[in-house]
Amino acid sequence: MPSTESRTAINFALSEEQRAVRDAAREFALKEIDPIVDEIDEEQRFPTEVFRQAGELGFLGILVPEEYGGAGMGYVEYVLVISELSQVDPSIGLSVAAHNSLCTNHILKFGSEEQRRRWVVPLARGEKIGAWSLTEPGAGSDAAGTTSRAEKVDGGWVLNGAKTFTTHGSVGDYCVVFAVTDPDGPRHHNMSAFVLEKGTEGFRPGKKENKLGTRASDTAEVIMENCLVPDDHLLGERGEGFIQALKILDGGRISIAALGLGIAEGAYRTALAYAQEREQFGRPIAQFQAIQFHLAEMATRVVAAEALVMAAALEMDRSGKVTRLAAEAKLFAGEAAVFCSERGVQIHGGYGLIKDYRAEKFYRDCKICTIGEGTSEIQRLVIARQLLKGM
Repeated sequence: MPSTESRTAINFALSEEQRAVRDAAREFALKEIDPIVDEIDEEQRFPTEVFRQAGELGFLGILVPEEYGGAGMGYVEYVLVISELSQVDPSIGLSVAAHNSLCTNHILKFGSEEQRRRWVVPLARGEKIGAWSLTEPGAGSDAAGTTSRAEKVDGGWVLNGAKTFTTHGSVGDYCVVFAVTDPDGPRHHNMSAFVLEKGTEGFRPGKKENKLGTRASDTAEVIMENCLVPDDHLLGERGEGFIQALKILDGGRISIAALGLGIAEGAYRTALAYAQEREQFGRPIAQFQAIQFHLAEMATRVVAAEALVMAAALEMDRSGKVTRLAAEAKLFAGEAAVFCSERGVQIHGGYGLIKDYRAEKFYRDCKICTIGEGTSEIQRLVIARQLLKGM
């Protein structure tokens, strides 16, 4: 359950508007999401009705200017929303993050005015659901190894290929996909980004994945078979898709960092409450030093993760130059989520393995944070390269 008090001194610096955004996200999570968490997890069902409600509250267009139907806010507000939602259900936090920072943000940043009016407005309002397809079966961490192809024809492009691990791959209305447009071009300047719309001939979802965690967040393959799209579906300059993706992933890493922060705190709060209620040897287990040490470590990692995540959000709002800081935030917060979720199960003991308790779900959900949008190993590589840049 989300906390009712500030985690750290950072929260005291929030404006009244930011506090209102945080509180609105917290209330929405408790009222609309918490009652159905177990149901949608068990059924692996994407809760379209909840997503529409999130759109009505402005949560699906947080980073989008008001002129394009969004809330016109920044990354600080965005982080607050994602972390609050993720304390209740990381699946919803993940879906809201992917919709905002990947699909919608990509079109906003690199689309033309006409493209923004056409696609960003309904995405920001929550009338349409967004997806973003970069990963392929043979191109994960090595995104430049993309094999999907886009061939230029009169009036447009014909796309062929397959993507995997696409959030909203089977429920999305608009999907940003990457395909090689210049097979003989330089490795990092040979692919382009396109917007594909649901219902386009030759474009369809493939296998929906049966996942360990975040099961209510739709993840599926995306298939393109002689899929013809007009020229105005190309985003930005031809051959600049990989560079666009790197810029989008800086914000995406802040998203997953916020997800990790929410999971870490959710796992910690759940364990803290349990430890105060569960009695053994005639007293609450929270009175035993072994449990206290677990809780102290968890709480410390939560506040440390928050400091890094908020720092990355603030810097993104200030300068937009966050490659290293976003990677550091994602690395630490993601691993804090795994640590806190594991300790949460341990504190619950045998009940930590039972689905009647949320500890088990946080344990399954947390692992996406060290894999999605760049593994922990890739984050360490990004950080090291930034440290050694220019040497």
